[in-house]
Amino acid sequence: MTSGYLFTSESVAAGHPDKVCDNISDAILDACIKADPRARVALETFVKGMDDGSYIVLGGEITIDVDHRIDYEGIARKTAAEIGYTNHDYGMAANDPNSCKVQVLVSQQSGDISQGVTEGEGMFSAQGAGDQGLMFGFATDESEAWDSLKGHYMPLPALLSQQLTLALSAAGLDGTLEWARPDAKSQVTIEYADEGVPTRAETVVIAIQHDDLRGMFDGDEAEEQKYIQQQVTEKIINKVIPAELLDSKTNIIVNGTGRFEKGGPHADAGLTGRKIIVDTYGGMGRHGGGAFSGKDPSKVDRSAAYASRWAAKHVVASGLAKRCEIQLAYAIGVAEPVSVRVDTFGTGTISEDEISARVSKAFDFRPAAIISELGLLRPIFRRTAAGGHFGRTPEEDGGFSWEGIDNSRIEILRNG
Repeated sequence: MTSGYLFTSESVAAGHPDKVCDNISDAILDACIKADPRARVALETFVKGMDDGSYIVLGGEITIDVDHRIDYEGIARKTAAEIGYTNHDYGMAANDPNSCKVQVLVSQQSGDISQGVTEGEGMFSAQGAGDQGLMFGFATDESEAWDSLKGHYMPLPALLSQQLTLALSAAGLDGTLEWARPDAKSQVTIEYADEGVPTRAETVVIAIQHDDLRGMFDGDEAEEQKYIQQQVTEKIINKVIPAELLDSKTNIIVNGTGRFEKGGPHADAGLTGRKIIVDTYGGMGRHGGGAFSGKDPSKVDRSAAYASRWAAKHVVASGLAKRCEIQLAYAIGVAEPVSVRVDTFGTGTISEDEISARVSKAFDFRPAAIISELGLLRPIFRRTAAGGHFGRTPEEDGGFSWEGIDNSRIEILRNG
């Protein structure tokens, strides 16, 4: 008998059909915010490839200053092409209007909703939440044992699977894997000791779309798959996963069903918001159910999820707990959250009531405060659409600001 347990998380690359949709929705959001920082955006994207062509459908509500006109179709085509969909054989020729058709179904945000989320309008003077709902933020110190992962405070399977898909996408675009096409997925299973300490990688699964390689191996599929696995293991897996986690018993599976040539929207329809667990904590932290992409920060589905992660990360980074989950809940049009809950899963160094009081002192969870403190009225959202919204590195222009550590807040949490 062996002790411990296994936990698995997955990720999908930017070329996965659902992530193509997230990218398009967030690229349009960025364009709207760049033109008008107070734009209201709730945009869904649907993609599907057929034998004779492909389709991109944009639907939702966008309210923007009348002086600005956004080229929704142009942005959608450019975004999909940048991901790598420039050939119908790959799954979509997004830059070819004869092969790829775009339909735009966009209206304005309801005035009833607008008055509740715009400062100075509606029943309350403060900016209210864009909808009712609940959001969770999560952090853990389990990724901190490895130098290459320090500062992320993420569940290890989720963090590694996200880093694998980011590496796969980059390798396909920069020629490191010159035969790679855009569609790809990863999955990482970590073995934990009884006390919840990660010890090794049990299984790493990669699915990566590829060119027709039959000519390289005279049609020998076994040799073809051996080559792909060798290339992915050497150039991706061994560079992403810390060597201490890999051993002779680690099971590496690449393209388990064999050839993977037909992919992208031609093989599978895509839709915005269908990868919410991939986007967050890989199943280890709870999720309130709201998707992120295509939503401006007045929607607490997005901004409050970022804020709760920001706060949970500070709790763990301050040493008050080894694991922390923070739940926020809102009523539409009301600024203050209707509830704030802190759970440290028995790992806290002080009581959860005291941690909750310190969190409330250190962080303001009203929508306007979140937007201001995290600088969310900037075009920083498309980069979140693949590779996860959490466990990323803060960027100089304000991207992933919710992943930054504020020492003044650490002091409040430590000292009360």
